[in-house]
Amino acid sequence: MYSVAKSFVGLKATYVTQSTIYNLQSTLPVVLAATHHDPEGRLYDQTARGLPQLTRLFSAIVIQATQASQQRSLDLLTGAGALVQQEESAQSSSLILLGGARRDALECALRLDTPTILFCDFDRALHWAECYPDELIRVVRDLAAHDFTVLGRTERAFAAHPRIQRDTEAIVNTVYASVSGHAWDVTAAARGLSRQAAAAILADCHEQSVGTDVAWPLFIQRRTGFTIGYCTTEGLEFETADRYGDQVAAAGGLDAWMAQLDADPQRWVERLDVARVEVAAALPYVE
Repeated sequence: MYSVAKSFVGLKATYVTQSTIYNLQSTLPVVLAATHHDPEGRLYDQTARGLPQLTRLFSAIVIQATQASQQRSLDLLTGAGALVQQEESAQSSSLILLGGARRDALECALRLDTPTILFCDFDRALHWAECYPDELIRVVRDLAAHDFTVLGRTERAFAAHPRIQRDTEAIVNTVYASVSGHAWDVTAAARGLSRQAAAAILADCHEQSVGTDVAWPLFIQRRTGFTIGYCTTEGLEFETADRYGDQVAAAGGLDAWMAQLDADPQRWVERLDVARVEVAAALPYVE
């Protein structure tokens, strides 16, 4: 069996062989395709805890990592059998430019012979596996029911986020509902995709920004021959605090820490910029 690295000449990356990936002994023919950004190594301990469950659940794990991600964390992933592709440029560490990294993760997943893909940011996948493992299993088992499944959040899970996210993402969801006719939460960035849907997106949906949150489901909805579904989850609740325990403790608790985030005008600027880009990504699909 040849190494998958043969297909990725010129990329700064570490790979394992396909045979190693397929020996993860999962009963579910689903690949986890995830983006990964961890320049300070804050995800390391949680990765060590969560990887055994993820490797049991998924038939393969592919990681699209930013240039800034710590090598120690990437070594942990490859040691567990994950296929890790690390970018040479620092662009995707920007929230605005996440679309390119997401496309790369899908492309990497399609190089494996697996019928269904769960796309999810890796920090969210870790939180989901650690805090709501039974729900994650149920969701993954049901992904094959549609070519494209938008995975959103329950009202409680959405409300768990700070206002800088809740208020700005609500704008995106409102616009998405207006354009699509579906009152769905599309900004959790988790998606189930068939191979056919992923291939169609890579071929004909060219959105390179974080606007893939709205562009991908709108593209599939407009495309003949695909089915689309929606599922709300508890596990896609606010996950960022998992890796900032020191800051949460210093602030006096989670509520106080999130209040600090909401009191920072610069964070509002960043999140409003993201919302603007996502809303703009819906414009090509306005009829």
